[in-house]
Amino acid sequence: MCKNHTIPQKNTSKVEKSIHDKEHSTWNRRSFIQALGLAGAGGIMLGHASVTASKPSPLSVALAASENENILVIVRLKGGNDGLNTIVPIYDYATYANLRPNIRHQQNNLINLNADFAIPNYMGGLESVWGDGKMKVIHGVGYPQQNLSHFRSAAIWASTDDINVENTGWWGRYYEDLYPDYLINPPQIPPAVQIGSIGDLIFEGNDSNYAFSVANTEQLANVAQNGVQHDVTNLPDCVYGDKLLFMRATTNTTVRYSSVINNAYMASSNSSSYSDEALAKQLAIVARLIKGNLGTKVFMVTLDGFDTHANQVGDQRALLEDLSDSIKDFYDDLAATGMDNKVLTMTISEFGRRPYENGSNGTDHGAASPVMLFGAGLDGNGFVGNHPNLTEWDADDNLIPTTDFRDVYSTVLTEWFCLDPSVVSSILLNQNYQTLNMGITCQALSNTDFSNTTRFVHVPIYQNDRTLIEINMPNTANVDIRLYDMMGREVGTLENKILYPGKHSIDVKEKIKTRLSYGQYIYRISTGGQFYSKSIQIR
Repeated sequence: MCKNHTIPQKNTSKVEKSIHDKEHSTWNRRSFIQALGLAGAGGIMLGHASVTASKPSPLSVALAASENENILVIVRLKGGNDGLNTIVPIYDYATYANLRPNIRHQQNNLINLNADFAIPNYMGGLESVWGDGKMKVIHGVGYPQQNLSHFRSAAIWASTDDINVENTGWWGRYYEDLYPDYLINPPQIPPAVQIGSIGDLIFEGNDSNYAFSVANTEQLANVAQNGVQHDVTNLPDCVYGDKLLFMRATTNTTVRYSSVINNAYMASSNSSSYSDEALAKQLAIVARLIKGNLGTKVFMVTLDGFDTHANQVGDQRALLEDLSDSIKDFYDDLAATGMDNKVLTMTISEFGRRPYENGSNGTDHGAASPVMLFGAGLDGNGFVGNHPNLTEWDADDNLIPTTDFRDVYSTVLTEWFCLDPSVVSSILLNQNYQTLNMGITCQALSNTDFSNTTRFVHVPIYQNDRTLIEINMPNTANVDIRLYDMMGREVGTLENKILYPGKHSIDVKEKIKTRLSYGQYIYRISTGGQFYSKSIQIR
C-alpha cells in the first residue's frame, strides 16, 4: 500500500465502482462528524469544564416515567420480502398456487401453523417457537398508495410519513425528546445499536443519529471483543501508515461507546450454537450485549437480499432459513438467563411482492406483507388482523394492505414500552393510530397526565448571509444561550435574559460581537433547569 497509494482496479466491476463512487458522493458533513464521534457517538468538554446533569423537561419526564426493562430488536428484511411464500395462505391454496405455478410451495412441504396458514418446512426452526407461544404474525402490513422504490419506501417505514419527505425517524424523534442535550451530554450507554442499514433514517433526529452504527458484523465484533473499532497495530511502516494510524486512533478514542459495548460483551457468553450465516452472527452478538446488561433499549439488525426478481425459490429459502434458525437460537440463548420475556423481536421490510410470479421465477415489487413478532412476552402464538384478499388488487396489481405499519409501531410504543398515548402521537408526527391486539399489555408505571406536555422548540435558520436561532417559548423564562466551537471551547454568550411566550430570533453574528470563521459550531440553551444543544453553521 505504501508503494502505490492507488487502489487496484483490475478486479473491480463497473457496478462495484459505481457503488463506491456513490458512497463517496453521499459522504457529507454529518457523516464525517458522526464518524469522529462528535455527533451521535460521544460528548465533548465545554469551556474545559465537565458537563453536569440537567433537570429534565416535561416531555423527557413523560418518556423517562415510562422507561422499563423491555428491549426491542428490529430485524430488517432488506429488499422487500415476499410474504405469500413466507406465511402461506393455505385457506385459499388453489388461488395462491395458480398465481405462482413455478415458485409456489407444495402443500406437502409446508408446516401448518393453524388450519389457514403455514410456513415452508425449511423454516422449521420457527415450529417450536410457534409451539412455545413465542411467535405472532400480523397480516397485510403496509400503507396507502404503496411507493415501489426501495429507498423511498424504506424512508417511509423509518420516518412514518408516507406523504412528505421527513428527514427524522420514529426512534430518532423519541430519543431527541428523551435526550435534548444529546449532542453535548449523551447518556452513558448507546440508546440504540444498528448493524447494517447505515443510511436508514430510523434513528435519525434533526441534529444527531442516536444509534451506535456499524456497517457489518465484523466491525461490531471488533468493538465488542477489543473495545476499539479499528486495528491500530497491523499498519504499514510508512507515511501512509502513520496517517492511517492517526485517523483510526482518533476514531477509536472519540467513539465513546466502544468501551461499554466491550464490557457488556465480555461479561457474557452465548448459550446457543449459532450458525455462521449473516443474521445468526448479528443476533449472537446482540444476545451477548443484552445478557451482559449493556442497557440499550433498541437494536436493529439487517438481513439483505430479499429483492427476489429472479431465482426466488433458492434465494429466499437461504434467507428464511437463516431467519428461522437464528431466531430460535437467539431466544434459546436469552432463555438460558431468563431474559427471553424482556426482548421483543419484530421484522420489517420496505414492501412485499406482487401476488403473481414474473417471467424470471421471481416476484416484483409489491405492497402488503406480514410482520412477524417473536418473544416470550407475547402471551401465546396467533395471528393479528385480516389477511389481504388474494383476488383483490390495487391499480398496480398489488395486494391491498389491511394493517397500517404505524399501528404496529404505536402498539409497540404504548404496550411494550409503556409510553403515554399523547407522547406516542408526538413521536409519530402528531398522528393517532390504532392499538393492535398483539398479545402485549403494558403494566403502567405512572398515572401522570402528559396530555398537555409541550416541546421546547429551537432551530437554526439561515437567511441570506444571516445565521439565526429561532426559539418558540412555551412560557416566560430566563434563557441563556452560548456558542461553542467544535473543540468545545466557549466562543461567547448569545443571549442571557428573560424571554416571553412566542417566537424569538437570535442573530448569531450580531450577538457574538466578534468575527466568526465560517464552519460548524454548537449552541447550547439553558432554560428552566434544562439544557438543549444543536449544531449550527456560520456561513
